[in-house]
Amino acid sequence: MTSQTTLSQLDALEAEAIHIVREVVAQMERPALLFSGGKDSIVLLHLALKAFAPARLPMPVVHIDTGHNFPEVLDYRDRIVEQYDLQLVVGSVQAAIDKGTVREEPNGSRNRIQTPVLLETIESHRFDACMGGARRDEEKARAKERVFSFRDEFGQWDPRNQRPELWSLYNGRVHQGESIRVFPLSNWTELDIWDYVASREIEVPSIYLAHERDVFHRGGMWMAANEFCQPREGEMIERRTVRYRTVGDATLTAAVLSDADTVDKIIAETAATRLTERGATRGDDRVSEAAMEDRKKEGYF
Repeated sequence: MTSQTTLSQLDALEAEAIHIVREVVAQMERPALLFSGGKDSIVLLHLALKAFAPARLPMPVVHIDTGHNFPEVLDYRDRIVEQYDLQLVVGSVQAAIDKGTVREEPNGSRNRIQTPVLLETIESHRFDACMGGARRDEEKARAKERVFSFRDEFGQWDPRNQRPELWSLYNGRVHQGESIRVFPLSNWTELDIWDYVASREIEVPSIYLAHERDVFHRGGMWMAANEFCQPREGEMIERRTVRYRTVGDATLTAAVLSDADTVDKIIAETAATRLTERGATRGDDRVSEAAMEDRKKEGYF
């Protein structure tokens, strides 16, 4: 009589992601892992550390710093880098503005001008593969991506020119100047992320849990009042209990009204929602119907 072991959904997703991470290190010469301190990059880092334990992570972690960050997220990033003795590479948007290589947009957001800073960081460090925590369920342009997403010598993505991926076989072949973006969490959902955080008892920044914050209503979203984002005429600051479903540029990332102050409550809340976190809280995706795809073609992650 043969015994049969069935993996849970989380175990299967974990095994797939670890396989992908190991494939990147096996195939590529200078890989890197994008780590911002957001929930998806936290899970990706956890998986990468698990893939090579007890050895150190065999690649640097990269953060493209807009200078418009939530302080809770930066504090978390720095603490994790120290805890696991990681090599941190920071691409600074502020430094690029100071040098004149990028120009700040009139709306004050630095989200779009991250792209040339990312491309310069990849080029200067000669990274031939960058892993990120993007998921297909986030946005329709991301749903078009392969796990190994080829980028040309200009860092650009052509959705019509992608490599087949059959039977978990990934093609990382690139010529000089070309690179691969890799998405080990492609098949995960927001709910999978939180289930994994709970089951593996992974710490996340406090900004993800419900807390009181000064916010104001703009464009159907609750924006935090901070040094980067202030209310305009007619917008009133209110003290509300909110949490963040995603974290990015503080000028464009909104909170949601919520009493979910534990991971278990977040899981219950996420299971009931029918709107993705980017659709609910990211102003940069509301610029146009194809906003994300346009940015990805330019080289955005």
